[in-house]
Amino acid sequence: MKRMRLPLIALAAAGALALSACASGGETPGDDGGTTPEAAPTFEAGTTMAELSEAGSITIGTKFDQPLFGLMGPSGVPEGFDVEIGKIIAAELGISEDNIEWKESVSANREPFIQNGEVDLVIATYTINDKRKEVVSFAGPYYMAGQSILVLADNDDIESEDDLVGQPVCSVTGSTPAAKLAEIGAEPVLTDTYSNCLEPLRSGAVVAVSTDNVILAGLAAQNEGEFKVVGEPFTEEPYGIGVTLEDTEFRMWINDVLEKAYEDGRYEEAWNSTAGTVLPFIDPPAPDRY
Repeated sequence: MKRMRLPLIALAAAGALALSACASGGETPGDDGGTTPEAAPTFEAGTTMAELSEAGSITIGTKFDQPLFGLMGPSGVPEGFDVEIGKIIAAELGISEDNIEWKESVSANREPFIQNGEVDLVIATYTINDKRKEVVSFAGPYYMAGQSILVLADNDDIESEDDLVGQPVCSVTGSTPAAKLAEIGAEPVLTDTYSNCLEPLRSGAVVAVSTDNVILAGLAAQNEGEFKVVGEPFTEEPYGIGVTLEDTEFRMWINDVLEKAYEDGRYEEAWNSTAGTVLPFIDPPAPDRY
C-alpha cells in the first residue's frame, strides 16, 4: 500500500538522519541474543516534537461519543480509530499510552482548544475545510468520509438528501454537516453531540440525523435494529489532525508518521480493530491532498 508523496521524498532525503532517529520505542537484538530498547527519538530543539518528547506526555482532543472512532470506554479511556491514530503519533514521540491525556473535544470547541493550547492536537472526525484552515493547521487527511443520513429502521420515505428539504434534521453545532443541511434547504436542529440526536429521532421531533457516514454507521451498530443509514454520501469529508496554525514542522512530521503507519501496517491494524469491525477497509488518502 504505497502512499508516498513527492514533497516527502525530498524531505526524507534532506532529513534522513532525523527520521531514522524517530523510532517508536520498539526493541532491537542485543549482543547477548536478547533484545534491548531502541534509542529514544531525538528532534531538533525548539520544535513541538522535541518539547512533547522531552515532557514525555501529550494532550489529545478527541470525541467521547463517536462509536468506532472515539467513544469513552468502560475503563475510562476512549476507544476507536481516532484514538488509535493518536496512540501511533504518541509512540513516535516516545510517549506511552499511559502518558496520553485524552480531552473531550466536541465539534464546537476543537478550534478554541487548539488556539488556547488546551490540547497539543485534535483527532476527532475533524473535516479539513478552508474556513478552519484560517485558524488552525491540519495534518492529513488520514481518512475520507462523506455526509449521509440516519433514519428509523422502518422509515422508507427518506432515501437521499433531496428528501430532507424542509424537514427537521438533527446535527451538531459548528459542524460541516450542519452547514450542509442549511445549504440544501433542510431545517437543522442542532445539539452538542451526535448521541443527543438519537432521542429526537426516536420521538419524531426530527426525521433524520445527518453527519459523516462513518459516525452514523457507528450509531446504528451501537443501537442495532433501531436505525439504518440510507442513501449515498453526498459530500467528501477529509478527516485531518488539527494543530496550531503555522506549526508547519509538526504538521509535516505528523504526515510523515501517517505515511510510515500506512506502509508498515499499523494504520490498517488500527482500522481493523475499531471501525473495521463494521466498515470495509479503504486505502487512506495521501496527506496534504487538501
